[in-house]
Amino acid sequence: MAGIRILGIDPGLAVTGYGLVETDSGRLGYVASGRIRSRSADPLPERLRAILTGLGEVIATFSPVEVAVEKVFVNVNPQSTLMLGQARGAAIAAAVLARLPVAEYTALQVKKAVVGVGHAGKEQVQEMVIRLLKLPGRPSADAADALACAICHAHGGLGIGAMSTRGRRMRKGRIS
Repeated sequence: MAGIRILGIDPGLAVTGYGLVETDSGRLGYVASGRIRSRSADPLPERLRAILTGLGEVIATFSPVEVAVEKVFVNVNPQSTLMLGQARGAAIAAAVLARLPVAEYTALQVKKAVVGVGHAGKEQVQEMVIRLLKLPGRPSADAADALACAICHAHGGLGIGAMSTRGRRMRKGRIS
């Protein structure tokens, strides 16, 4: 395939999942996926550096042209939400440093785009990612979520398939 390569990111402080897909003439292909781990014993700045440098290496290796990141949900524990937000910030910073456009999607949007149901379980997301990308095995939950985010973007998110609004203004919900 020689289409548009999209990096999907499922941010997490302990484990950040990444997945790359390529879309060409409406066909979707698997490129790579994996996880970036940070050590819980390390101080927060070191953990964030692990995410930033790890994703920087993924970007340098696979040369995506667009990035899709899952948005942070508000957790019961505000401290956990803050920590997740910082991991997400490191992931976005890696894309921005590489001068890549970043699209953001909620977990609900990703699940609806991939499974068809916004409240699908992790296993359902994994199964649909396997089917859509014709994978020979089951990716980890983090990698599957990242691939799902990339698939969501490829299926008409903020970049590919969306109507171009460059040079136009939004007015009362309409493009003029």
